[in-house]
Amino acid sequence: MNEDKLLIKIAEMYYQEDKNQSQIAKELNIHRSTISRLLKKSREEGIVQVTINYDKDEAYELEKKLQEKFGLERASVVQVSSEVAEEQRLSMVAVTADEYLTSILEDQQMIGFSWGGTLSAFATNMSPKNYKDILCIPLIGGPAGRLISDYHVNTITYEAAKKLNGRALLIDAPAFPESKEVKEALMNNPFNQELIEHWKKVDIAIFGIGSPHLSGRRAWTDFYGDDMLNQLTQQEVVGDVISKFYNSQGEHVLSDLDERIIGASLEDLLQIKIRIGIAESKDKALAILGALRGRYVNVLVTTAETAREILMLDEKQTI
Repeated sequence: MNEDKLLIKIAEMYYQEDKNQSQIAKELNIHRSTISRLLKKSREEGIVQVTINYDKDEAYELEKKLQEKFGLERASVVQVSSEVAEEQRLSMVAVTADEYLTSILEDQQMIGFSWGGTLSAFATNMSPKNYKDILCIPLIGGPAGRLISDYHVNTITYEAAKKLNGRALLIDAPAFPESKEVKEALMNNPFNQELIEHWKKVDIAIFGIGSPHLSGRRAWTDFYGDDMLNQLTQQEVVGDVISKFYNSQGEHVLSDLDERIIGASLEDLLQIKIRIGIAESKDKALAILGALRGRYVNVLVTTAETAREILMLDEKQTI
């Protein structure tokens, strides 16, 4: 048998008959290392052509488009049916975000967290890890309204620290004190001064992306109040990250809350090397798009349905 015929024969046995190299070697009485070499040669000479059908993995294509369009470090898109309950969708997205965190996290790093239902799901779904000297801190103060305790930034930060075998530094201040003077008094104590310094040294930020346009969800109203929600809507606010508001172009929108807020600044956020935004829902697509345009997020974890909506909105607004 000449070499060309031998290459074809081996390729047929390996790729079509699903035989392994040891079986082929035994059947043809050829050394196994020779089979490996000839399989490689069959690819180099075009006898075997390997093609990747990217249409089979829409998530991969969506990830590529998001990364290229918005200059992201990483986009992770989860395939999940829109008929799946919200809690299950959040869990699936949270698990994917945790897998990404595991792939980049190193000992002696500092991680900052925000508040909300999505971050609560993330902390709950984190797998236990054994890192050294991990410090978890809140990026924003706590709520003064009726927000459930599971969504509180301290609850999330503490739970994440336990899962990472790290320690948590919690905040003893509301996100929005009654006045600028109260804020200054609160931030002058040594404990909160330490937090201010930490906000400038965070290695990884993990946060949700809020939207005032969600139907049937109370978290935004409970955190900010109805009056502020109405004001933000009138100012064309489409979303927030760490309680900083922005329009559809990602431009910071000033509000009455800016002077009172206790939390990391947008400047602090943008200095953080890894900024992981976790969010899903077609209703949040405009808020996520604004966050991407503002560069507040450089790692996005979302669902395929949400990713399609983000790209569609961006194309529509660009035309």
